[in-house]
Amino acid sequence: MTQNDLAEAVGVTRQTIVAVESGKYNPTISLCIEICKVLGKTLDDLFWEDDKGDQ
Repeated sequence: MTQNDLAEAVGVTRQTIVAVESGKYNPTISLCIEICKVLGKTLDDLFWEDDKGDQ
């Protein structure tokens, strides 16, 4: 899926998706949930880093 495809599926611009991916934009929880639905992932999968290896 391209950034443009994802943007269209969740109702934002491609630039918004780029900004989310690069960490320059903090999306609303609603947008996070929509992205998860489209990609078939959980919030944990996409938005929380796994700190287990950092200890």
